[in-house]
Amino acid sequence: MLFKQLFDAESSTLTYLIADATSSEALLIDPVDTEIETYKALLKEFGLVLKYSLETHVHADHITASGLLRRELHSKTAVSQQCDPQSADIKISDWDKFHLGDEETVIARATPGHTKGSVSFLWRDRVFTGDSLLINGCGRTDFQGGDAGILYDSITNILFNLPDETLVYPGHDYKGFRVSSIGQEKLSNPRLAGKRRTDFIEIMDNLNLPKPRLIDVAVPANIYCGIEEEEATQSSDLATFPAPYTFSPAQLVAKVKPRVTEITVQEVRTLMSKSDVCLIDLREENEYADGEIDEALKIPRGVLEFKINDIEKITNPDTQIILFCRSGNRSALAADSLNSMGFKNVMSMIGGYQEWEKYKNIYENNGEYYG
Repeated sequence: MLFKQLFDAESSTLTYLIADATSSEALLIDPVDTEIETYKALLKEFGLVLKYSLETHVHADHITASGLLRRELHSKTAVSQQCDPQSADIKISDWDKFHLGDEETVIARATPGHTKGSVSFLWRDRVFTGDSLLINGCGRTDFQGGDAGILYDSITNILFNLPDETLVYPGHDYKGFRVSSIGQEKLSNPRLAGKRRTDFIEIMDNLNLPKPRLIDVAVPANIYCGIEEEEATQSSDLATFPAPYTFSPAQLVAKVKPRVTEITVQEVRTLMSKSDVCLIDLREENEYADGEIDEALKIPRGVLEFKINDIEKITNPDTQIILFCRSGNRSALAADSLNSMGFKNVMSMIGGYQEWEKYKNIYENNGEYYG
């Protein structure tokens, strides 16, 4: 077997290479896009074939390299099904196994709480915990469907039930630490050692941490395995998405549009003037410079599913919800996702904010409402 721990200094991300020496099959856990040349060089040095890129969750602090690795090396991407991954080859479930040759097996364990879809990976005497359990800490629980109580349960019922000598390899470290053990974390982790569930929840609810710097960019990109969604959905060249893709992101948009309700800018204006609707802007913060609609709630596409149930204006599944993005692709995909979650009256604005802006002057000149 071959094992390497790699570190990205920019995001303090720890990435792991595991390989079976006999078959030369390898996998990476939590690869970072800016380190892709390092991974390729390492694979070449040891004569390895990358079989999988595994994600412990949809990251908010860096963009994954998994989509780029798939594009260049034809490896398979794997993300928890609870993260609503849009283009992952494998949607991970609890106890899924990833085989490298006949000798090495990596087992996925669902450990939600940091995010709804957080996963840890077991291999031999080691556990790769992502942000669920860090050395002397744990991941925050205040975004992406995080829940302090659920994280406490994941750590104490799953991770802390592993043998004490199990080595803990986290997804990040900011103080120069690289490995711990289950026994050590039970004994000395300041957020967990001797803490009851209520104690842990109180600690996590009062961290008051700033928003991750890259969250508005990283989360939407990572839902698409590191490929920018707007860029991807506008590409119709299947050749740029080699196997194992069965269809391109542009084809994905075309596939979901017949399942969603699309309405024009004029129809949106009419609904807003006559009834109570929930208008949601799915764009990223850097896109607001193009203009904004005053009445719209700003919820970036990458976190919509995690925040939708917390919106006060949405009183029941029948509430009228209108989604828009820049050009109408992200909103169509998001509408399809909300439909699958049980919302019954979701609409996507055709053409997005670009179309709204196109007709804005017409509405102004006519003295009509446009927002």
